[in-house]
Amino acid sequence: MASASGFMRRSVVSSFIYSNAGTPKIALFRRSEKVSTYHSSSMARNERGDYSHPRDLDLWRQGKPYTFRDPSVGREWTIFPFLFLLKDCRQGGRGEKGIQIDWEHEGWQWFDPDTVRDDEKFGGVPRLKESLRRVWFEGEMNERASKALMTGLEDLKADHQSGSHELTSIALRAFRDIIAQMGEDIDTKWWETARMAAWHLWKNGRESMGAATLNSFLGLFADMEEIVYENLDSKVKWERLLALLDHHLDKREEMPTRIKHSFAAYLQSSVLSTAESQPPPSLGVLTLSSSSTIRDSILEAFASLPILNLDLRILESRPLCEGVKMASSIFSAFQSRFPLSSDRHLKLSVYTDASAALASKGVDFVLLGADQISHLGAVSNKTGSLPTVLSAKYVCPSAKVLVLSELEKVAEPGTDTNGSHEENDPKELLGCWMDSGMKGVKILTDGAEAAGRSDINYTVEVKNIYFEWVPAELIDAYICEDGTLDAAAIQQKAQQVKKKADRYLGQL
Repeated sequence: MASASGFMRRSVVSSFIYSNAGTPKIALFRRSEKVSTYHSSSMARNERGDYSHPRDLDLWRQGKPYTFRDPSVGREWTIFPFLFLLKDCRQGGRGEKGIQIDWEHEGWQWFDPDTVRDDEKFGGVPRLKESLRRVWFEGEMNERASKALMTGLEDLKADHQSGSHELTSIALRAFRDIIAQMGEDIDTKWWETARMAAWHLWKNGRESMGAATLNSFLGLFADMEEIVYENLDSKVKWERLLALLDHHLDKREEMPTRIKHSFAAYLQSSVLSTAESQPPPSLGVLTLSSSSTIRDSILEAFASLPILNLDLRILESRPLCEGVKMASSIFSAFQSRFPLSSDRHLKLSVYTDASAALASKGVDFVLLGADQISHLGAVSNKTGSLPTVLSAKYVCPSAKVLVLSELEKVAEPGTDTNGSHEENDPKELLGCWMDSGMKGVKILTDGAEAAGRSDINYTVEVKNIYFEWVPAELIDAYICEDGTLDAAAIQQKAQQVKKKADRYLGQL
């Protein structure tokens, strides 16, 4: 499609292959004369699918897309940069043996990332250095700040226990460490680098749970910007920025308490206001996985209601069985809060994930957490959430589906609710099966490890997907720190997120 200026618009994936075996280096490929554009002595970008089998590569980073025009070919290019880690034998890959070129390229070689340039002598395609810069931030930051960013990203990627609220706090603490190491020469370039570091923590940490991280950064940027452009000594600015970050981290501790109060108020109005003469004898609640917000909200609400019996059902949530941990935590907290002399009674039941329909029978509420909320109100939560909701809607149509979540988890418009899912290590599942002595696990393991070989005629995959989407039409209300909201209010919040994201990150 042509732009208003007459340039043909094209989108390109710019994928670099990186090796950390010894000195860090980037593989660049020389395109052949058979390629229609940028073929003359050019070091081309790499496409993952053409040159290595997926077992040899891991997506390590993505870069912020950008657009430029090249009058020489009459094109307006939008570049989407990616950086893939080439795995050696220690990491389950084949190293350089895994790189194979086809007719599009004549050869390839390794380069020190710091030597890549955008000039005719180097021979690269246009804006090659700019594309690399967006995934290789080490060249844009001092060594200490770069190390702080890398450490933060590693912490986020490796954490499969924390929810998005906790992960956002990890990201903010990492950002504080980066700011502390960036130096005190605070100017426009410093401010751009700081925002790009935050972009990486959002996108390259745990993007599937990143809406909360984005919202926290956007709220922080508004306060930081005032300090950055104040007529103050740079050291004073730097100290005030660090104090501001500490303040934002402290404020995060208030959110769960506010949600607890919102949930208690919702139950007060919905349960007690519908009771004809006296409160119902029991309150039935179904939930899954592990959420400290839901755990504390259930007990807080139960304590505030004149209802003596709590019938709580929790789905275990494979493969890490977080629901078991949740049940144990709630049971312990209940014993501490309600002594034997109390007139309160807890019936706690732990079900397998496959028992969602049975667990739904007769419940009053299904409680979900949220790792992300789309601009239309769909909720990304632990896998098992959708069958749980569908089961409850069928088995117990009167049950209300409630989402307990901070508003910071609302994503900007454009969230993909039907696309790819976060794939996690299948060894978590295989390990559980092996530990329990299941027959046939060794055969599955061998089959999965053989994937990609040319001498076999089968594919074996073990899927370990953590999250799935629950459509907005299946959700009755969103309980957040500001009270009870509906899908329309969520959509309004999403538009606000987009406006701020465009302002602070759109031109990077």
